[in-house]
Amino acid sequence: MSGKTRRNLAITVSVIATLIAVPSFSASPLTAYQNQGLNWKSCGSGLECTTFKVPLNYSAISSKSFTLSVVRHKATNTNQRIGTLFVNPGGPGGSAFDYASAATRIVSKKIAQRYDIVGFDPRGVGKSEPIRCLSDAEEDSYLSADTAVLTKNDLNSLLSRAKFFASKCAEPSNNKIAFVGTVDNARDMELLRQILKEPRLNFLGKSYGTYLGTLYAALYPTKVGRFVLDGAVDPNASSGSQNLGQAISFDKALLDYQNKSKSFTQQKILAFINSLYSKPLQLPSGRKLTASMAIVGIAASLYDNANGWPTLTSALDAAINKGDARPLIDLSDIYNRRDANGHYSNENDISQAISCLDISDTRSVSQMTSDGSVMKVRAPVFGPFLTYAGLACKYWKYPPSAKPSTKSILTNPIMIIGVTKDPATPYSWAKKLHLVFKKSSLVTFVGEGHTGHNRGNKCVDIAVDSYLLQGILTKSITCTS
Repeated sequence: MSGKTRRNLAITVSVIATLIAVPSFSASPLTAYQNQGLNWKSCGSGLECTTFKVPLNYSAISSKSFTLSVVRHKATNTNQRIGTLFVNPGGPGGSAFDYASAATRIVSKKIAQRYDIVGFDPRGVGKSEPIRCLSDAEEDSYLSADTAVLTKNDLNSLLSRAKFFASKCAEPSNNKIAFVGTVDNARDMELLRQILKEPRLNFLGKSYGTYLGTLYAALYPTKVGRFVLDGAVDPNASSGSQNLGQAISFDKALLDYQNKSKSFTQQKILAFINSLYSKPLQLPSGRKLTASMAIVGIAASLYDNANGWPTLTSALDAAINKGDARPLIDLSDIYNRRDANGHYSNENDISQAISCLDISDTRSVSQMTSDGSVMKVRAPVFGPFLTYAGLACKYWKYPPSAKPSTKSILTNPIMIIGVTKDPATPYSWAKKLHLVFKKSSLVTFVGEGHTGHNRGNKCVDIAVDSYLLQGILTKSITCTS
């Protein structure tokens, strides 16, 4: 749940706001970075790994840099190799290194045969100089704290936590955290394309990865090859409208779950969540299931209707009927990347940092509160939780990154995929991104769950394979579940 005054609910997704001019700079200082060699080494399971350096600040290039980790699954049919396919699973803060490491599972056999599948952890993420803001204990406290505002004291507590998080993130990495925004990650992807000597960038981006792909296309439209943007983010949505759209989509997904599973109604689930504000469920260890943690666990289950919905039924039965918090806590921990020993990855921290550099939310706290009244009516379960999503960004030490215009982008033809009942990236966002890319095809998957490709729908998967393998981009089509 990317968002409890933290990152937004889409494992995916960054919020865009005011678009300002991208600073120009001379290409010559980049030469040393463009000409660096890559020392590929076997790293198991048929994979090759290496690192490459990127400039810390593209507008003032110097020797200060990030070292990024990259993995490659080489095409097995070298005689018919098409090129390199860059992949990104979303986030912000998701590991593209881990995603590409699973190359044979994330794309079809034919694509893995004819493309080198490449993924790199963006700056500050995973294996690329990971940045942490909070300790494990601080992360526990931050992620378990309730974010629905019922009283003035609740709001004051929320503001204090947001300021605390922002101040903690100003400390690490010698200010490197100021340069982890999506626009810098897009430039890093272009740099790696140049190092690999690929004529154009072929890209498969999921969820937030569609925003990364969109910014790349806006920066380098002539370098766009075959692009698949799945679980699309609207790059021109305000933070407030994005939070509202996401809250509504998650509530609708919960209603779909209710109607098809015939187990727990939305009303009963909401009553249970509300009860946790005053009386959290407690494990024998003393750890408590708070309302925020329950919301995260529920949302995590809604991403995948095939496996997530049955898991959610079991977890709700344990919590509501038996007073057992463990299954919902486990779901929350999986989403928040907390292991059994209480250690976190850095995904929560870096996700918020990336979002704050991508966001320019001009709303006051009182305006956010006012918007929250609408959100609570239109999305009674998830609305209160997302009302103050991104609040820490109001106290961020570093200004948002300068970004290119994403109002209209002209590239080679690309494919956009939207799922009609996607809980994390509403289908309306895919339609809006389709309008942004003047040469694009919209593949509509009529169904539930987050993203459409590689989820068992032959219609979607055939369309993706035909495009990536043969360059055949059909007209916009609708695929039923």
